Amino acid sequence: MIKPIKYVVLIFALSASGFCFSQVYYPEQVKAKAVKLYEKALDQLKDGAITEAIPVLMESIGEDTNFVDAYLSLGGALGQLKRYDQAVKLYEKARSKDSAYFLIYHLPYSINLAGQGKFEEALKAINAFETYPKLNDRSIKSAQYRKQCYAFAIRYALQHADTKYDFLPVNLGDSINTIHSEYYPSVTVTDSLLVYTRKDPRGREDFIESRINKTQFGQWKKIEGDINRETNKGALSVSQDGEWMVFAGDISTQGHRSFDIYISYLTPEGWSEPQNMGPNINTDFYESGPTLSPDKRALYFISTQPGGYGGSDLYVSYRQPNGKWGPSVNMGPDINSASDEQAPFIHADNQTLYYTSNGLPGYGGSDLFVLRKGINGEWGKPENLGYPINTIENEGSLAVSSDGLTAYYASDRSDSRGNLDLYKFNLRTDIRPYRTLYVKGKVMDKKTNKPLPSSVELIDNTSNTALMKLQTDEIGEYFITLPTGKDYTFSVNRKGYLFYNELYALSRQEADSVYRKDIYLQPVELNTVSTFNNIRFATNASLLPASAYIELDKLLQVLSENPSLQLEISGHTDNIGHAEDNQKLSVNRAKAIVDYLVGKGIGIQRLSYKGYGAAKPVADNSTEAGRAQNRRTTFTITGL
Repeated sequence: MIKPIKYVVLIFALSASGFCFSQVYYPEQVKAKAVKLYEKALDQLKDGAITEAIPVLMESIGEDTNFVDAYLSLGGALGQLKRYDQAVKLYEKARSKDSAYFLIYHLPYSINLAGQGKFEEALKAINAFETYPKLNDRSIKSAQYRKQCYAFAIRYALQHADTKYDFLPVNLGDSINTIHSEYYPSVTVTDSLLVYTRKDPRGREDFIESRINKTQFGQWKKIEGDINRETNKGALSVSQDGEWMVFAGDISTQGHRSFDIYISYLTPEGWSEPQNMGPNINTDFYESGPTLSPDKRALYFISTQPGGYGGSDLYVSYRQPNGKWGPSVNMGPDINSASDEQAPFIHADNQTLYYTSNGLPGYGGSDLFVLRKGINGEWGKPENLGYPINTIENEGSLAVSSDGLTAYYASDRSDSRGNLDLYKFNLRTDIRPYRTLYVKGKVMDKKTNKPLPSSVELIDNTSNTALMKLQTDEIGEYFITLPTGKDYTFSVNRKGYLFYNELYALSRQEADSVYRKDIYLQPVELNTVSTFNNIRFATNASLLPASAYIELDKLLQVLSENPSLQLEISGHTDNIGHAEDNQKLSVNRAKAIVDYLVGKGIGIQRLSYKGYGAAKPVADNSTEAGRAQNRRTTFTITGL
């Protein structure tokens, strides 16, 4: 009997022997010339020359249009090239010739149907495949796995039936892609720099960059500096501010064993010599796929170290106040599976993480998933990105622009320049990250204008938790992302200075804007007066609002760092209402703050309070804006 290339069927070692075929197709009656061409094509397919074998198989079918095995092998070859629509037609042609002979080919037929997104038809085909009477154990397991994938796809489609989405990937073009493989894209928070990895036929991997001007990508060039010196490297990620580069590599002079994670810093001469990120991150096992949070306080990566839940798991390490990286922590069984997790990417919002997994429920192979951080700071459950972003093939790394609209990924689609190319596409609305604003500026001494390296925090007013923390550079400059849709407090601390707090009411602000905010810190000096920006009492009330605790906790820190410091807490009102009522209200508001501080352990002898009513306005009470400024609570340094 003629033995066709059975595509996936061969992989699962299915045998057709012993099956009673119908009498429609007679392999022994195939014309000799067609058989000769067919056998030539088989040799080509065995050598991996798929594209060369396809025209030979077509010629074989031309010689004998009843040659079922040639149809099947051609369908298998086209399926391997992801030309699913053509493959399905050939399988159906073969089935029309002899449905009984075709029965065992329902498995590869189902896979090609699923490749087209026809999951219900694929499920019917796999059910037909399971009726074959002599399936071996491996084939049974393969059928069960495919059934799970198709059933998942059908459920996902039903759950997202109202979602309208056109998946239209666009090749990034010749300024980015070449005949070699390009992969692992990463973008800065301002979407001004794209970096990625390129692999040549010799196996050398180089890091490439392209400057982005709106939607135009500049001509690629190799990244300058020592970072490209080593040949054996791979996953690459740039920090959101474009100042740090983290990557995986096998550098024999520094590594523990196998691939480790390294860091390089941008200097005037280019990227610095890579530094191993140390034993809290790297082990004797495989580490790769690093991605830095926008505040550069968290490093997410994958590792095969023992103690995980599968092959490679997602881990996170947090940078300590001294600049060292803390021990890595497995991200847990809800995020990691019994198989492999790969290619994490943390977005500029610091709350949305994308990665791949081949162990979580999906379409087959490695799928892309999204994780979102909840209000308590804990990560939620992974969500599959769905078809057609995910397919029956293995999906690779994904990077998302700061505005959350555009995703970049690597694929070997039909219009690739060769092997893997980089593409972009519009991300579906429900799987986008949060929109962000960007604030940059400098922290300086209020009296001398001297730059001050300082600690900067972005606090979520709803949960009173720090969403981001960063340290300004040596000249006091900072760059921070502010996810929209919420209200935040921007807090700056430095020992010897009063804290700085400012409320950012962003819940109704437009995204994708860049603001400059230079911050001047007041030295701790006698008679210095400072206003609480976050303490806004309700009308005629002295109960501390929820937003007050963010600012009061910062004041507690100042008091703890300066144990001899003494303060007067002062309450002020506008001139609306009776003067006596305003006086009493201002006293009660000041007292409420003192009571809170005393309750947190500050000695009462260090604190006093006084109400001034409307006696000390700082603005014109004839306007609402002026009255709002006058309704304030302040503190004055009365002793050092």
